[in-house]
Amino acid sequence: MLRSVIPLVLPVLLAGAPALAQVATEEDLTIPSQGQSMVATLALPPGDPAPAVLLFHGFTGTRDELPIPGTDEGILSRTARLLAEAGYASLRVDFIGSGESDGDFADTTFEGQIADGLAALEFLRAEPRVAGDDIFIIGWSQGGLVASAVAGRSDAPDAVALWAAVADPMATFTALLGEEFVQAGLATGDTPLTVPLPWGGETALKQGYFEQLSQVDPQAEIASYAGPVFVAQGSADTVVTPDSADLLIAAHEGSEELWVRDMDHAFNALSGTETLDEMVAATIAFFDAHAD
Repeated sequence: MLRSVIPLVLPVLLAGAPALAQVATEEDLTIPSQGQSMVATLALPPGDPAPAVLLFHGFTGTRDELPIPGTDEGILSRTARLLAEAGYASLRVDFIGSGESDGDFADTTFEGQIADGLAALEFLRAEPRVAGDDIFIIGWSQGGLVASAVAGRSDAPDAVALWAAVADPMATFTALLGEEFVQAGLATGDTPLTVPLPWGGETALKQGYFEQLSQVDPQAEIASYAGPVFVAQGSADTVVTPDSADLLIAAHEGSEELWVRDMDHAFNALSGTETLDEMVAATIAFFDAHAD
């Protein structure tokens, strides 16, 4: 279902001519998943159907992701714009229970988000306005866990980029939420447990989320994926620590790149876009090198 169409202006320099403006479109739509409606934004560069990138947000995030100070963009909406400038379409989703999608975040589980990711993949492969045989995935943080599973279970993407991706859910979320809350969550049943977040605020989760901390294995998922993998990690990341990148690289066999910078979990985007833009450019170069 079409919700809105928004033009994005992309400057293009032509030889011997002044800068012209080409317009890419952004379109909000809904995708069925788990019997509910998942809201997504499809960004289309001008011209023929382009290769497309799925973008998966992180824990408690939304499809535009963390707002970047001094801009009107979030980390993933900026990424979508930069992808469009490089000739890639993209689809960024609010997982069920997140953002504008149906559902309650308290019902979130890893398997539920993986189901959403697979539904988004199938939507994109069937979308006539993109090159459905040329699909890539970017997943940030918990979205990287989802990306690993979507890639491993479908073996469909041409390449996958895991940005500060969760490799050991139990270790990461025990450190993030606190062992006492993880243990309490394992006994909460269908009663949501309110959990404080290290960056401020709180969220509510049910027992299913905590049970899957030990049931879903991103390392095994990415080991099942035969395609190329780009792993970006910050040496200053205290949310998903640098050993996570090493675990994912060790688990995967095949073409891969480990890209490490002195950056935090948000790619230093709260103090400027230089590192984020460098990472996006490196990701695009990796996708370019492994396009069909």
